[in-house]
Amino acid sequence: MGKIGVFDSGMGGLNILQALRSLMPTYTYCYLGDNARVPYGNRSFDAVYQFTKECVYNLLAEGCPLVIVACNTASAKALRAIQQNDLQQWQAELAPKGPTLRVLGVLRPTTEIAGNLTRSGHLGLLATRGTVESNSYGIEIERFFPQITLHQQACPLWVPLIEEGRLHGPLTEMAVNECVEALCQRAPSMDAIILACTHFPLLTPVIRRYLPPRIEIIEQGPLVAQALKNYLVKHPDIESSLNQGSTCTYYTTDDPLRFDRNASLFLQENIHSQRFHR
Repeated sequence: MGKIGVFDSGMGGLNILQALRSLMPTYTYCYLGDNARVPYGNRSFDAVYQFTKECVYNLLAEGCPLVIVACNTASAKALRAIQQNDLQQWQAELAPKGPTLRVLGVLRPTTEIAGNLTRSGHLGLLATRGTVESNSYGIEIERFFPQITLHQQACPLWVPLIEEGRLHGPLTEMAVNECVEALCQRAPSMDAIILACTHFPLLTPVIRRYLPPRIEIIEQGPLVAQALKNYLVKHPDIESSLNQGSTCTYYTTDDPLRFDRNASLFLQENIHSQRFHR
C-alpha cells in the first residue's frame, strides 16, 4: 500500500493527475485509463458503475489505499454506490488490518466552492451527456448554494474528438461552437463556466474563442488538488499510509503506444505506460 490512484475513463484524468503532482509532488501515484471503453458519457448508469467498480478495485488491489475517480461521469453515476455498497467489502478483502481505503471524486471539490465562482449567481456547466442527465451537479450546488442557478449543456462529441487527438480543425470548431452558443443563448447572465469533464481543458483555447471575454472558464484540476491536500491534512491516518516516492506508474486498458502518444498532449512530457489486463 502507499500510492495515490487516479482513475479516468480515458485521458482526461491526466489533467487531475498533473494538478495533483504539481501541488503535491512528493507522493507516489498510479494512473489507470480505461481507454478501451471510453467514452463513458453516453453509457447507462449500470455500465458506468460496473466499469468504474472494476477499475477502482484494481487500483486498490494494486496498492492504492486512496483512489481519486477523476472522471466526472463516473463520479456522478458510480461513486456514491461504490462508497456505500462496495468499499466496506473491499476493505475486509484487501486491507483487513489497514490502512483505511478511501475512494473520492471530482464533483464535491467543485460544487462545495461553487458560490465563489460566480458574482451574477448564474453558472454554466459543460459536461458529457451522462453527467448532465444525472443532474449531480445541479443537486449538489442546490444543496450548498440554493441561490445559484446552474445552466447545463451536454457536449457528446467532445470526448471522442479529444481521445483521437483532434484538438483543432473544422469538426472540432463546429462541435465546440454549437455547444457554447447554445449555452450562452440560454444563460445570458452567466459569468463563469465549469468544465465538468476532465478532458475538456484541452479544448479551452477553442472554447475561449466562442465565449464573451467576461465569462471565466473554471478547470477542475487545481480545485481537486487543493481539496485533496486539505483532506490529507484533516486525515493524517490516511496521509501516513502514502508513500513519498515522487514517481508515477501509468496503465491503460488499450494500446500503450497510442496512450503514450496522446498522453503527451495532456502532460507535455514523454511517458511509458503498461497495458492493464482486466
